[in-house]
Parts: sequence; structure tokens; C-alpha cells
Amino acid sequence: MTYEQAMKRLEQIVKQIEVGEMDIDSLTANLKEAKNLVAFCKDKLTNVETEVKKCLDL
Repeated sequence: MTYEQAMKRLEQIVKQIEVGEMDIDSLTANLKEAKNLVAFCKDKLTNVETEVKKCLDL
């Protein structure tokens, strides 16, 4: 999964919650998925930041 795909899925989950499209039965599963996606995105950003710093320190 790419960062962009993860962000798009997060946006879908948030939109569904905001407009009330998500039923209560799927809310917990979607919140768990969102939590995992946020962690994934944070990790990607941290890795990119580290790599950029390495490149700039040449």
C-alpha cells in the first residue's frame, strides 16, 4: 500500500462517519483500520524524513 492509498482510505472512513453512512456494526472495525492506517502513514513520513535528511547531509 502506498501513502496516497492509505490517505485516500482514511478520507473515505472519515467521510462515512461524518455523513452518517457507517452503521454501528462496522464502526469498530473501521476505527481499527483507521488507527492502523494512521500508524502506517506516520511510519512512511518518518522514513521519508530520515532519507531526505541523509540525502541533504551529503
